[in-house]
Amino acid sequence: MISNSRSAYHLHNHQKCINAALVQARERCARASARLTPIREAVLTLIWHSHKPMGAYQIVEQLPLLIGKNIQAPSVYRAIDFLLELGLIHRITSLNAFIGCPFPGSEHSDLFMICRSCGAVAEVGDEAINAMIADTIRKTGFHRESQSIELIGLCPACQEEL
Repeated sequence: MISNSRSAYHLHNHQKCINAALVQARERCARASARLTPIREAVLTLIWHSHKPMGAYQIVEQLPLLIGKNIQAPSVYRAIDFLLELGLIHRITSLNAFIGCPFPGSEHSDLFMICRSCGAVAEVGDEAINAMIADTIRKTGFHRESQSIELIGLCPACQEEL
């Protein structure tokens, strides 16, 4: 069964995505006895402003617009590392950029569908893919440290424009 609770390919209110991400972040931080500092929260909010991945330098440049003051790059990188460690965001390796995770705290396939035209990214969880990967890992004895599957193509809206 394919699960995609917040599709990047459909018009919707991003504020709902941001609010849900912040609630999940606060809950995960409380369980981990970690602090969601104002800078970490601002970085997470900025990443969730759209479903387009943001590079670290984009975050550094846009953060002052959100919080009203300049934040140095090392502080942004530390916030990104914190959010990655808690599973609140993902790194899109091929783009060297970051996107919010709609499924933090759950085992999922980290399957990203990246539109090469508009740049939107949808994360999809698929139990069949999860099971296949887990079975392959079990059979081979491989120790997985991270996982990401990236599909590049055209989203439905961009296909219609062709």
